[in-house]
Amino acid sequence: MPSNILDSYGMNLTTASPLAAESLREGVITLLSQNGDTEEKFDEVVALDDGFAFGHGLQAFWRMQRARPAEAKESAERAQALASDCTRRERQQIEAICLWVNGKGPQSIVMIKEHLSEFPRDAVLVRLAHRLYMLGCSGAGVPNFPPEYLALLRGMESKCSEDWAFLAEYAFAHHENGLLSESRRLAEKSLELNPTNAVACHSATHVYFEEGEASSGEDFLGTWLDRFDCPATSYVHLSWHLALFELALGKYQGALDRYEEYIRPSVTAKSLATLNDSASLLWRLQIYGGTPPPKPWDAVRELAAPAAERSGAAFRDAHAALAFAGSGDEEAISKMIARLEVDAEKGNLLAREMVLPMTRGIHAFGQGDYTESVRYMEPLFPQLARIGGSHAQREVFEDTLLEAYLRAEQFEKARDMLNVRLKQRDSVRDTFWLGRVQVGQGDTDQAQTSLVAASQAWLGIDPESPEIANLERLAASVS
Repeated sequence: MPSNILDSYGMNLTTASPLAAESLREGVITLLSQNGDTEEKFDEVVALDDGFAFGHGLQAFWRMQRARPAEAKESAERAQALASDCTRRERQQIEAICLWVNGKGPQSIVMIKEHLSEFPRDAVLVRLAHRLYMLGCSGAGVPNFPPEYLALLRGMESKCSEDWAFLAEYAFAHHENGLLSESRRLAEKSLELNPTNAVACHSATHVYFEEGEASSGEDFLGTWLDRFDCPATSYVHLSWHLALFELALGKYQGALDRYEEYIRPSVTAKSLATLNDSASLLWRLQIYGGTPPPKPWDAVRELAAPAAERSGAAFRDAHAALAFAGSGDEEAISKMIARLEVDAEKGNLLAREMVLPMTRGIHAFGQGDYTESVRYMEPLFPQLARIGGSHAQREVFEDTLLEAYLRAEQFEKARDMLNVRLKQRDSVRDTFWLGRVQVGQGDTDQAQTSLVAASQAWLGIDPESPEIANLERLAASVS
């Protein structure tokens, strides 16, 4: 094979087809930016050179990322069968991808760390590390993954400080460790170098979320989405973030409309990859308003259905539990609990210590047994990162516990949680919830202050919102 065909970082590619190499370079850019038709590009690569092992490896990566494991395994097997003719660098990349595809995330992370110490500019494996770490113990096998991911990237910074793809990932690692100002700087630099980079946009969005800047976050993200033709695979998740900003601002109907147009499962042909966003948004709408959301659970419940009987990542299972409990599907959630009990009995520590009690707690909440929900969920929160996901994604479980505290009249615990949250960032909803705590504790004067502040912040935003209606009724009761 010729050695003068290079990737975007100047490293050799083992293909005789310049066209295949060009499609691969374009596909890697769309993979790293999460903005473009990545699948089409990787399909082009293998169509142009079916013997190009790394092309099949990247196809496996994409298919696994889109929650299509059977297809991913086919591509991975093809990549491995062809890998003997590749460079060592390509072989190692293929092997790391194949380990992930075959459920060996901890082994993949070990290989990725070794590989990046020698080839720090192999951005595809940085992206794979992100995927594995974000799956928590189900992916990298790491209980508290944010510090480890940040440490990995810090070791590469000197070689990658001008690479837009690295900067976007580095920004993400920073905000997940609470380093918000540096995360914003890195994301902005990445966007300067590549304005269509959805990963950097995503990182900047997280900073707005963590700082409680819902209005500024809505402006930033809404403008970015309007400006770029972001594909559905990225648009769903970024739209979910935009819906969270809308909910924080009291724009209940706006969040519902965004769900209907951009987030619900059929937006990406009911891809399992959309389960987390759909389930968590509908669950939030349900617990915030105290009534079932106007949008049906049916499609989300159907998407979650495999979790009732088949083991999967903890993060998927936790969101499937929301879908089953939210829709009142007792049969599905009972099957899931039975399946998790078997997993736990077989020695699966993550199932026994995290996913099973989380599912039982969500189930109890759905049945209206809030004291039991607290009993199951409360011990999980010091170690919640084990299930994976970003802090913004895990907050739905924190909100569930907080709402369970309120409904179980465990007001002191709710107050303690809210005081911590309100010290970290402003939140109209948390101020409303603090007012609920104060009413429950008979502290009428402070309750009036909190409830009036929340009412004024949401005044005239969406009078049809059940949450705002609940706030106004409670505020009237103490005025």
